Amino acid sequence: MTTSFTRRRAIVLLPLAAVLPACSLTRPSPVKRTFLLEPELPAPGPRTHAGTLRVGAITVAAPYRDRGFVYRTGELKVESDFYHEFFASPASMVGEAAARALSAARVFDRVVRAGVGLEGADYVLEGFVASLYADARTAKAEAEVAVNWYVSRAAYPGGVVWTREYRERAPIDGPGADAVAAAMNAALGRVLAGLARDLAAAELPKG
Repeated sequence: MTTSFTRRRAIVLLPLAAVLPACSLTRPSPVKRTFLLEPELPAPGPRTHAGTLRVGAITVAAPYRDRGFVYRTGELKVESDFYHEFFASPASMVGEAAARALSAARVFDRVVRAGVGLEGADYVLEGFVASLYADARTAKAEAEVAVNWYVSRAAYPGGVVWTREYRERAPIDGPGADAVAAAMNAALGRVLAGLARDLAAAELPKG
């Protein structure tokens, strides 16, 4: 392991290391800190599809679906942070963020958040979060977010009419969980901006 890699790993894992000295019989237990996935919203785009889009199921790859921050320290090694975590499940927050982003960008006449029935919807957006972690393996520590998006017809017989994969990385500018959360939000914001841009430009079948 090189000196530079060791330094990067130490910076990214500092949120984990910071709580260890408090784990003793003479000091109070460390307090968990929670963070939101609420990236910056894209600006309204030049095109709006007629109809209603409902945000449907968002699934997350097994290593990243729990609330604790995940750190990649090797090709096959990950570490989870018990003391720094998302406020809610990543799946629910990514779904909420997608609905907000598509509403702000005015990609459809109406965007309905997850949990609302299909009645009145023309299309359904679903997603698979393939990556959501802090990466200590690169020359500079970064957060990576990757999502595969699928748009289907809401009406029978359904069927996927549009799909796209986005993978974005953002530098972790400083030590600590705040910097990790900021980088994850920045990367997710870029994913959602790409989704809004490309979905608005897509030729979707009517009916």
